[in-house]
Amino acid sequence: MAGSVLITGGAGFIGSHLADELLRHGYRVRVLDSLLPQVHGAGATRARYLDPEVELVKGDVRDEDTVQKALEGTEAVFHLAAMVGVGQSMYEIEQYTSVNNCGCAVLLEAMARAAGERKLIVASSMSIYGEGRYRDAQGNLYDEVQRPVEHLKCGRWEPSNEKSERLIPVATPEGKVPSLASVYALSKYDQERMAIIIGNCYRIPVVALRFFNVYGTRQALSNPYTGVLAIFASRLLNRNSPRIFEDGLQLRDFVSVHDVVTACRLALEVDQQKAQVFNIGSGAKLSVLEVLQRFTALLNCGSIEPEITGQYRAGDIRHCFADITSARTHLGYQPRVRFDEGLAELADWLEGEIAVDRVSEAHAELALRGLTL
Repeated sequence: MAGSVLITGGAGFIGSHLADELLRHGYRVRVLDSLLPQVHGAGATRARYLDPEVELVKGDVRDEDTVQKALEGTEAVFHLAAMVGVGQSMYEIEQYTSVNNCGCAVLLEAMARAAGERKLIVASSMSIYGEGRYRDAQGNLYDEVQRPVEHLKCGRWEPSNEKSERLIPVATPEGKVPSLASVYALSKYDQERMAIIIGNCYRIPVVALRFFNVYGTRQALSNPYTGVLAIFASRLLNRNSPRIFEDGLQLRDFVSVHDVVTACRLALEVDQQKAQVFNIGSGAKLSVLEVLQRFTALLNCGSIEPEITGQYRAGDIRHCFADITSARTHLGYQPRVRFDEGLAELADWLEGEIAVDRVSEAHAELALRGLTL
């Protein structure tokens, strides 16, 4: 039966779409969001895309009084509030740890004290895997792949085994051993593990959803640390060459925000009492360069050539795409938005948007701090 739901970080990209999805299914929705200027712009107020039926509470997830009040009268919580971005996390270490780790801790303490049982769905990330799963020519699986710095310095991007044989990327399941390659990844893993530990202790049903590369409308186009498609859009809308690290042949799983929020609702409604973790992706793989080429064509920006930097960025991985068998089996999750359809929707939305291109500033910051090779 539909009830009242709290979404932390609910005024943002995924959160606002989730609010729409829940309203469509009869839920009452309250959102707690700090309206961070990096995401929402300076002096931001309620976003025009946030449904009028959504109750917005402006506040910081690290403030226990605010969180306690936001929880009142709710029956479930989606915890989406977080600083996002691998690169930025490698130098804004305290900020990422404070918002992501401590913010989650404050929420969990409040839920442990609050009267009544609430289900908790935590937004985790594919970044916790580090490199995805690989196999060699003989079929042996590799879950703890590392790329030596010596290889990266000379542009040897593809992982290999101890025999110097090139490894073949395969779909990554939830059982793959985590390999935390960035502060952001560490914070997301900390969120899901903390939630599961406290959930078990206080009998709070917990589901952690490991999102892969989510794209769609309402992404923060002026945030240079957001998803790769939003970063490409920011460059292209300003007639600048999109920049790609390494050679652009990295494989990723791009999943529509519409499929992601459906998965979130299913995780809320599934009848399970013990903690579980699920990959939420499309189940398909695309290279970053192919994605850019399709996007450029849709935006009629074919004359703008990409800049392939041939550089490695600290915290980046080569290949990772999702095995979504478990989500299909246990949640009834089935991705429905084909990539070309989702990309076309994003391109149409961009026609009315303005993007401040801060990508060069972000890259310069990374270089200044020695975070690119």
